[in-house]
Amino acid sequence: MTATLVARDLSGGYAHRTLFSHLNLTVAPGDVVGVVGSNGAGKSTLLRLLAGAAEPLAGSVSTAPSDAFIGWLPQEHERVDGETVAGYIARRTGAAAATEAMESTAEGLGSGAKGADDAYAAALDHWLASGAADLEDRIPAVLAELGLDVGAGALMTSLSGGQAARVALAALLLSRFDIVLLDEPTNDLDLAGLARLEEFVQGLRGGVVLVSHDREFLARCVTTVVELDLAQNKVAVYEGGYEAFLEERDVARRHAREAYEEFADKKADLVSRARTTREWSSQGVRNAMKKSPDNDKIRRRASMESSEKQAQKVRQMESRIARLDEVEEPRKEWQLQFTIGAAPRSSSVVATLNNAVANRGSFTLGPVSVQVNAGERIGITGPNGAGKSTLLALLLGRLEPAAGGASLGSSVAVGEIDQARGQLDPALPLGDAFEAAVPEMNSAEVRTLLAKFGLKADQVTSPVQSLSPGERTRASLALLQARGVNLLVLDEPTNHLDLPAIEQLEEALESYEGALLLVSHDRRMLENVRLDARWEVAGGAVTVL
Repeated sequence: MTATLVARDLSGGYAHRTLFSHLNLTVAPGDVVGVVGSNGAGKSTLLRLLAGAAEPLAGSVSTAPSDAFIGWLPQEHERVDGETVAGYIARRTGAAAATEAMESTAEGLGSGAKGADDAYAAALDHWLASGAADLEDRIPAVLAELGLDVGAGALMTSLSGGQAARVALAALLLSRFDIVLLDEPTNDLDLAGLARLEEFVQGLRGGVVLVSHDREFLARCVTTVVELDLAQNKVAVYEGGYEAFLEERDVARRHAREAYEEFADKKADLVSRARTTREWSSQGVRNAMKKSPDNDKIRRRASMESSEKQAQKVRQMESRIARLDEVEEPRKEWQLQFTIGAAPRSSSVVATLNNAVANRGSFTLGPVSVQVNAGERIGITGPNGAGKSTLLALLLGRLEPAAGGASLGSSVAVGEIDQARGQLDPALPLGDAFEAAVPEMNSAEVRTLLAKFGLKADQVTSPVQSLSPGERTRASLALLQARGVNLLVLDEPTNHLDLPAIEQLEEALESYEGALLLVSHDRRMLENVRLDARWEVAGGAVTVL
């Protein structure tokens, strides 16, 4: 069934704060709408409203037909204990809820309750539309297509991050929604997974609304962009693809700045002229009072009349100022600006592996022979589960090789952002965990630094484990600035960062002079960051490109 989603004059946020307002959006079959904006602008809130999972502050959301099957797939950072792969897929595709509703209405058939037949018929139609009838039979083929060697009965908690990401992709491929709402679907997907996701989104007949910080994914998939501009408190809808949106937004921002500067210059000129004329008028009155004798009434009257004319000019200019169309100054959006702290230079050879072999369960990496030199910048790519994290553990000396040799150079100061964002003690409040990691900084210095990374008092006093993935990532970036490093290890650093922060990270990497190991599936980042070499990890082997 094809369906259309319509948002009219939609406003979202919380009782005490409006995040966005007056959004008008139509999502027709074949439309792919990308929602962009800084963290906290309300992107996930918008998806919740479109899904009917939350009430808007104003406006409405409707579908045509009214019983359209909307699939909302929010980010899931925690896995449910005891849930199997099959159970996860059934829940995410809506098949589990549809089955429960059908069974519940079936029980009511025998009660003779009014409307029981209609309720069961509607529930049965929804169950069939969800694909629940043959979902169990379809799961194995999709898991195999995505290269997952785990069975449908495997527990989600037993999977690696990459495997869990591919199961999430499998759930999407197996879904039969009329309209799909996706929140950060690209996180943790490797290049093959991203290609499969793009193929799926581009091939859908129904409409899609998605939130993503993957610039290449947006450029390849979206047909419309909704920008939630938190700084200007505005919502804008741009027809056309992502690249067209970037161009139009830049033009709109430039015109807004030019319009404000023209208004400000005109107002300042009128105010200055009015002030000068007022001063001349006042001076003229004073001079007339001083210089004209009391009996020279004619001269005094002439001076007073001249001053009155000056005052009239002042009133005219003040009237012109009042009639000016007020142009509000464009507010500058908060931007993450930081540098990576530099440590003294390390030995010329930072790390080496010599025919090193590592075993993790049934997986074997190696033998691997590679070398990282001081100041060398290396991009590391490869499919999920290929051994990239194992390679990093060998290079950093955290994993002893089962065979061969591994060594870390002298005076190597490591700065790292791992996939789990685990550099800070999860049980401690953020401020305390940061002080423990950088003892040379006092509480005031820590709070000041974290504030520069958009982490305010509420986050500083909250346990690290309660922070969002984006907040933990910014805390990890703050740690890089506070510490001096000469070997920087970044494992999927763009996950959970908004677009402005990703661009700031790229700028910081451009000025960083130490050695760099960058593991990423972000195609734009791999293009934008200057690299000296590329390592491809696949099938337990490392190929230097």
